[in-house]
Amino acid sequence: MNNRRSFLKNTGLALAASTLPLPYFAHAKPQKKLGVALLGLGGYATNNLAPALMQTKHIELRGIVTGSPEKIPVWQEKYGIKDQNVYSYETLPEIANNNDIDVVYIVTPTFLHKKFAVMAANAGKHVFCEKPMAMTVSECQEIIDACEKNNVRLAIGYRMQHEKNTQTIINWAKTNPYGALQRVHTEAGFRIGASGGWRLNGAKGGGAIYDMAVYPINAMRYATGLEPIALTASHETQ
Repeated sequence: MNNRRSFLKNTGLALAASTLPLPYFAHAKPQKKLGVALLGLGGYATNNLAPALMQTKHIELRGIVTGSPEKIPVWQEKYGIKDQNVYSYETLPEIANNNDIDVVYIVTPTFLHKKFAVMAANAGKHVFCEKPMAMTVSECQEIIDACEKNNVRLAIGYRMQHEKNTQTIINWAKTNPYGALQRVHTEAGFRIGASGGWRLNGAKGGGAIYDMAVYPINAMRYATGLEPIALTASHETQ
């Protein structure tokens, strides 16, 4: 199974990110590369997305949006980002006037996804948003509505439905080659210390359900074709 960085590299990121039908990103062959601005320069953007974007075929890193001014010169030097392609969270609406940037990729804690996804859509930019999409169903719908209103595309950074083994399981759910399912067991997790910051804060979209249960919940959904009735989760500290 590919890890996230190699998957982004091999698929060109756009297809990897999509969970909604995106014929433009998934099937079209752009005449020029699409310019991406990463919004939120934390560990995942720094260690995974930015390096992967240097190797993709159809899109490339051209801009950054950050609330940490000290990170700007580091990113500009490493990735050759122009001054006019650097934004703060407050100046994000100005990106509407920048033809270099086609896509804003939201890589913030989950509780900020809706805010910045709507701002990016209102600026006329396509939206890539990390999983989970938002904190509530209503927030998700606000993002969808903003993208539809502004005629821009929306993609969520969840890759598993494109992964080969997962596609096999999805097909088995439809064909039952070994008979009807009796039970499904799924797991996902990683070690995180007390300094895990927002990832341990459920109010900000961290914790066992928001941050990690996305994987086992979706695995159960596409393995059975059913929707969950109730969920419980816990995390242990050591």
